[in-house]
Amino acid sequence: MILSGDPPVAVELKRNARARRMTLRVSRLDGRVTLSVPKRLKESDARAFAEEKAPWIRKQLEGQHAMQSPSVGDHLLFEGRNHPIKPGTGRAAKLIDEVFYAPGSPEISRKKLEALLKLLARDRLVSASDRYSDALGVSYSAIQLRDTRSRWGSCSSQGKLMYSWRLIMAPPDVLNYVAAHEVAHLREMNHSRDFWNLVAQIFPNYEGPRAWLRENGGQLHAWKF
Repeated sequence: MILSGDPPVAVELKRNARARRMTLRVSRLDGRVTLSVPKRLKESDARAFAEEKAPWIRKQLEGQHAMQSPSVGDHLLFEGRNHPIKPGTGRAAKLIDEVFYAPGSPEISRKKLEALLKLLARDRLVSASDRYSDALGVSYSAIQLRDTRSRWGSCSSQGKLMYSWRLIMAPPDVLNYVAAHEVAHLREMNHSRDFWNLVAQIFPNYEGPRAWLRENGGQLHAWKF
């Protein structure tokens, strides 16, 4: 549904058979507005509720990061800092002396920059995962990169590590913290005191990078490729 006003706000309606009341959520990552409602609730009632909460929704959206796309002549966020983008040659985007070189049309160059970021992210995350798993004397079965919205990383019971490739845009210590966090789950599949002690063992002073993600993670998802 679309809430009228300036600007209009799209609200995704989700019906939940187990829901007993309406729940409104504004994602801190991408500004997506979701209204979960009981399965049999009338859509008119859902709309009335959303309209009533419109001022609150708009207030939450005010703090969201504006979406931006990388383009030649502009910049791209990498390891916590903006790096200039210049015209490139060849088939792939390159990073040379802290400058991105992107070939092709604007649409093609964005895709090539995204591909380069994923390659750099895999390199950094594999290196960090190897380092921390060696420190704990554990091993993982695979590493997978995704563009997840709800989490920055995960560890399965089969020892598979998953990371958001967008971590490559965050400061290096933030990427390393997430790797240490997920590797620690190979020993402790929970968030108990023992788990956090393991994280501190292989990545001391993790509180700072953890807080950075909570406060600034949205800007990583503000980049549209």
